[in-house]
Amino acid sequence: MKPLGPTDPQRVGQYRLLGKLGAGGMGSVYLARSDRGRTVAVKLVQPELAAQPEFRQRFQHEVDAARRVGGDWTAPVLDADTLAETPWVATGYVAGPSLHDVVANSYGPLPERTLFILANGLVKALRDIHGAGLVHRDLKPSNVM
Repeated sequence: MKPLGPTDPQRVGQYRLLGKLGAGGMGSVYLARSDRGRTVAVKLVQPELAAQPEFRQRFQHEVDAARRVGGDWTAPVLDADTLAETPWVATGYVAGPSLHDVVANSYGPLPERTLFILANGLVKALRDIHGAGLVHRDLKPSNVM
Protein backbone atom coordinates (compact mmCIF):
# COMPACT_ATOMS: atom_id res chain seq x y z
CA MET A 1 0.00 0.00 0.00
CA LYS A 2 1.20 3.50 -0.84
CA PRO A 3 0.40 6.61 1.20
CA LEU A 4 -2.24 8.95 -0.16
CA GLY A 5 -0.82 11.57 -2.51
CA PRO A 6 -1.71 15.24 -2.71
CA THR A 7 -4.28 14.63 -5.47
CA ASP A 8 -5.93 11.64 -3.76
CA PRO A 9 -9.21 12.32 -1.94
CA GLN A 10 -9.36 11.91 1.83
CA ARG A 11 -12.94 10.58 1.84
CA VAL A 12 -15.29 8.86 -0.60
CA GLY A 13 -18.87 8.57 0.58
CA GLN A 14 -18.84 7.33 4.18
CA TYR A 15 -15.28 6.00 3.81
CA ARG A 16 -12.03 7.57 5.04
CA LEU A 17 -9.23 6.61 2.66
CA LEU A 18 -6.13 5.19 4.35
CA GLY A 19 -3.81 4.47 1.43
CA LYS A 20 -3.64 3.54 -2.24
CA LEU A 21 -3.68 -0.16 -3.06
CA GLY A 22 -3.26 0.19 -6.81
CA ALA A 23 -4.36 1.77 -10.05
CA GLY A 24 -5.44 0.53 -13.45
CA GLY A 25 -7.11 1.63 -16.64
CA MET A 26 -10.47 2.22 -14.97
CA GLY A 27 -9.32 3.99 -11.84
CA SER A 28 -7.64 3.67 -8.48
CA VAL A 29 -8.27 1.33 -5.57
CA TYR A 30 -7.88 2.53 -1.99
CA LEU A 31 -7.85 0.91 1.40
CA ALA A 32 -10.55 2.65 3.43
CA ARG A 33 -12.44 2.47 6.69
CA SER A 34 -16.15 3.07 7.07
CA ASP A 35 -17.56 5.41 9.69
CA ARG A 36 -18.52 2.22 11.59
CA GLY A 37 -14.94 0.86 11.47
CA ARG A 38 -15.14 -1.72 8.67
CA THR A 39 -12.07 -1.99 6.44
CA VAL A 40 -12.99 -1.98 2.73
CA ALA A 41 -11.49 -1.53 -0.71
CA VAL A 42 -12.85 1.48 -2.62
CA LYS A 43 -12.50 1.65 -6.40
CA LEU A 44 -12.71 5.24 -7.63
CA VAL A 45 -13.24 5.79 -11.36
CA GLN A 46 -10.85 8.03 -13.28
CA PRO A 47 -12.36 11.51 -13.69
CA GLU A 48 -12.01 11.48 -17.49
CA LEU A 49 -14.03 8.25 -17.64
CA ALA A 50 -16.61 9.64 -15.22
CA ALA A 51 -17.29 12.39 -17.75
CA GLN A 52 -18.43 9.81 -20.35
CA PRO A 53 -22.13 8.87 -20.08
CA GLU A 54 -21.58 5.52 -21.84
CA PHE A 55 -18.81 4.61 -19.37
CA ARG A 56 -21.05 5.52 -16.43
CA GLN A 57 -23.70 3.18 -17.79
CA ARG A 58 -21.15 0.34 -18.14
CA PHE A 59 -19.88 0.99 -14.61
CA GLN A 60 -23.44 0.87 -13.24
CA HIS A 61 -23.94 -2.43 -15.06
CA GLU A 62 -20.66 -3.79 -13.60
CA VAL A 63 -21.67 -2.83 -10.05
CA ASP A 64 -25.16 -4.36 -10.50
CA ALA A 65 -23.60 -7.56 -11.85
CA ALA A 66 -21.02 -7.76 -9.04
CA ARG A 67 -23.81 -7.44 -6.45
CA ARG A 68 -25.30 -10.68 -7.79
CA VAL A 69 -22.14 -12.67 -7.04
CA GLY A 70 -21.90 -14.30 -3.66
CA GLY A 71 -19.47 -16.79 -2.26
CA ASP A 72 -16.61 -17.40 0.10
CA TRP A 73 -14.00 -16.77 -2.60
CA THR A 74 -15.14 -13.40 -3.94
CA ALA A 75 -15.17 -9.92 -2.40
CA PRO A 76 -18.76 -8.69 -1.90
CA VAL A 77 -20.00 -5.31 -3.07
CA LEU A 78 -20.85 -3.39 0.11
CA ASP A 79 -21.70 0.05 -1.20
CA ALA A 80 -21.51 2.15 -4.36
CA ASP A 81 -22.43 5.51 -5.79
CA THR A 82 -22.50 5.33 -9.56
CA LEU A 83 -24.17 8.75 -9.79
CA ALA A 84 -21.47 10.60 -7.82
CA GLU A 85 -19.35 13.19 -9.63
CA THR A 86 -16.65 10.51 -9.59
CA PRO A 87 -18.37 7.10 -9.41
CA TRP A 88 -17.09 4.54 -6.91
CA VAL A 89 -17.72 1.09 -5.48
CA ALA A 90 -16.73 -0.32 -2.08
CA THR A 91 -16.06 -4.03 -1.69
CA GLY A 92 -14.95 -6.27 1.11
CA TYR A 93 -11.21 -5.94 1.63
CA VAL A 94 -9.17 -9.09 1.09
CA ALA A 95 -5.97 -8.71 3.10
CA GLY A 96 -2.82 -10.08 1.57
CA PRO A 97 -0.65 -9.79 -1.51
CA SER A 98 -1.77 -10.49 -5.04
CA LEU A 99 -0.63 -13.63 -6.83
CA HIS A 100 1.47 -11.40 -9.08
CA ASP A 101 3.31 -9.84 -6.12
CA VAL A 102 3.91 -13.21 -4.48
CA VAL A 103 5.40 -14.80 -7.59
CA ALA A 104 7.16 -11.78 -9.12
CA ASN A 105 8.43 -10.02 -6.02
CA SER A 106 8.41 -12.31 -3.00
CA TYR A 107 8.69 -16.05 -3.48
CA GLY A 108 9.03 -16.96 -7.14
CA PRO A 109 7.35 -20.14 -8.36
CA LEU A 110 4.96 -21.58 -5.80
CA PRO A 111 5.09 -25.13 -4.44
CA GLU A 112 2.72 -27.65 -6.02
CA ARG A 113 0.54 -27.99 -2.91
CA THR A 114 0.11 -24.20 -2.72
CA LEU A 115 -0.86 -24.10 -6.40
CA PHE A 116 -3.52 -26.78 -5.88
CA ILE A 117 -5.04 -24.85 -2.97
CA LEU A 118 -4.96 -21.58 -4.93
CA ALA A 119 -6.42 -23.23 -8.04
CA ASN A 120 -9.23 -24.76 -5.96
CA GLY A 121 -10.18 -21.35 -4.56
CA LEU A 122 -9.99 -19.76 -8.00
CA VAL A 123 -12.26 -22.44 -9.46
CA LYS A 124 -14.79 -21.85 -6.66
CA ALA A 125 -14.71 -18.09 -7.28
CA LEU A 126 -15.24 -18.54 -11.01
CA ARG A 127 -18.05 -21.02 -10.31
CA ASP A 128 -19.81 -18.38 -8.21
CA ILE A 129 -19.22 -15.69 -10.83
CA HIS A 130 -20.43 -17.89 -13.69
CA GLY A 131 -23.33 -19.08 -11.51
CA ALA A 132 -24.51 -15.47 -11.41
CA GLY A 133 -24.52 -15.48 -15.22
CA LEU A 134 -21.35 -13.43 -15.55
CA VAL A 135 -17.97 -13.75 -17.25
CA HIS A 136 -14.92 -12.37 -15.43
CA ARG A 137 -13.17 -10.23 -18.04
CA ASP A 138 -10.19 -9.14 -15.98
CA LEU A 139 -8.81 -12.37 -14.52
CA LYS A 140 -5.08 -11.90 -14.07
CA PRO A 141 -2.50 -12.57 -11.34
CA SER A 142 -2.73 -9.03 -9.96
CA ASN A 143 -6.49 -9.58 -9.33
CA VAL A 144 -6.04 -12.88 -7.48
CA MET A 145 -5.44 -12.34 -3.78
